[in-house]
Amino acid sequence: MIKRLFDITAATTAMVALTPVYAFVGYKVKKNLGSPVLFRQTRPGRYGEPFEMVKFRTMIDAHDEQGNALPDSERLTDFGRFLRKTSLDELPGLWNVVKGDMSLVGPRPLLVKYLPYYTEEENKRHDIRPGLTGLAQVSGRNALTWEDKLALDVEYVEKQNLLLDMKIILRTVYKVFQGSDVLEAAPQGPLDVYREKLNER
Repeated sequence: MIKRLFDITAATTAMVALTPVYAFVGYKVKKNLGSPVLFRQTRPGRYGEPFEMVKFRTMIDAHDEQGNALPDSERLTDFGRFLRKTSLDELPGLWNVVKGDMSLVGPRPLLVKYLPYYTEEENKRHDIRPGLTGLAQVSGRNALTWEDKLALDVEYVEKQNLLLDMKIILRTVYKVFQGSDVLEAAPQGPLDVYREKLNER
């Protein structure tokens, strides 16, 4: 209850205070990447229930001769990389927090297609609302292995408290300004592909 009240108060205050930033980033996204300004994708939330996560768009629409979308690395522009490095692309997620889909702090919501690939222990990450930032994000972000990242998610679920949340939020701000541990993709590749390869061994 206290965590939810904190989420609503902090997210609402941040959205109001950052209104000029929303307007400026939205304008730059439309100018550099086109419409739509927002990227929407279904992600698993608490108990694995799907919700629509929103972010600022970071990639252009580009397709090959057969009409298939080009790889993310070819559609991600320098401007998109800047948005990701500074986490400005995550700002619309504050609305997900206000709605109750997400929390400010918690395991990051990953792809729906990953759901069958978690171990029983790792699946505990879905016992709480996913977060805009989390213990894994301030402990290495994409530089972590999947095993380390998911273990940190479960550790947060088991230890969560308001003081820990405040520490993670402060460390997130520091990481963003430092610009560290930001990679375009997880070093082991997508979780489903990685776990399928492990199963083949």
